[in-house]
Amino acid sequence: MSGQSNGRSNGPAVIGKVRAARLTDLAALGELSRLAQAEDSGARSLGLPLAGPPIGVFTLFRLPLGAFRPNDRLYVHEADGHLCGLLRVERDGHRDEWTIVELDAVGLGDAGDIRYRLVQACLRDVARRGATRFHVACADADGNVELFMQAGFVRYGDEIVSFRPAGSPLPAPLADEEAGAFGIRPVGPADAVALFRLYSSVTPAPVLRLEMGRIADWELPGSGALVPRSSLTPILRFADVETFLQEAPRGAPDATAAIGFVQVGVAKEDQPHYLRVLARPGGDAGPLIRFGLGVIAARTERRADRGHGVIAPVRTYESPLEHRFEEEGFRAISTVTLLMKETLVRVAEPALVPATR
Repeated sequence: MSGQSNGRSNGPAVIGKVRAARLTDLAALGELSRLAQAEDSGARSLGLPLAGPPIGVFTLFRLPLGAFRPNDRLYVHEADGHLCGLLRVERDGHRDEWTIVELDAVGLGDAGDIRYRLVQACLRDVARRGATRFHVACADADGNVELFMQAGFVRYGDEIVSFRPAGSPLPAPLADEEAGAFGIRPVGPADAVALFRLYSSVTPAPVLRLEMGRIADWELPGSGALVPRSSLTPILRFADVETFLQEAPRGAPDATAAIGFVQVGVAKEDQPHYLRVLARPGGDAGPLIRFGLGVIAARTERRADRGHGVIAPVRTYESPLEHRFEEEGFRAISTVTLLMKETLVRVAEPALVPATR
């Protein structure tokens, strides 16, 4: 297998060591991360969602020290006094789950082996801290998916990442009366059951079992819990997050049901704004998307840096939702793969059974 097409190479063993990053490494890590996004650099990254400066992974997930939480981990691969690989993993404190958000390496044929060593070191170290699950999203290129599957991850979904350029004018915010006519209002703690039922109606059962969503996860949307999970959820650390739901219309069979949900992340850093939409099958998500864009317009009206563009992930099983985004000026820029690894073994739940004589 060649180093360019598979997760690992069959060449000589890589010389060097994996260790935790130090503050003195930050300048070198920034350069390494930027290099990994450059085309024809001989480096490899997660490719999320695009290589190149406009919205590369380092731009999206760049690391202000204030956003680096105590339980997050940053690992580097060092050889001959030079850093040639990095891995950054973030912890969701609500569920003790970890997400690998950056994995870069340089070294041509050695890059695959360097990245594999980084992943293995991370899994061993974080598992000792009681982690139950690891998540990662990546482009299906440069051996990314093969590398993680070799490390025990399972592939369970794909997401279409759509982008609305900064030059496209945002629609005017909806007035309260207009939003009320569509049944759109802010989310509160009492909406957890309705949101969980909406999520369950949109998400296939196998994905529900893997992600193990709970009603409690929806009680404080926007508080830092990764719901609903997406490939781009980590950028919400650098955004002001608001959530809204769309109630069932008057006369609907279930007046308590939510027919749609929109999560709005207004960027505080140099990154795109964020929209995540859920809509029941057969529903029209257009009003929710326009409402979310209007919220971004209202929150950035007096800011000089409002021209960040808007990014939105849509899982492939949520189709045709991506077409509703296209109608609002978005275009698909990438398709990324979702993978997960569990460190606990699932067992059958004990139950009482009838006894016979």
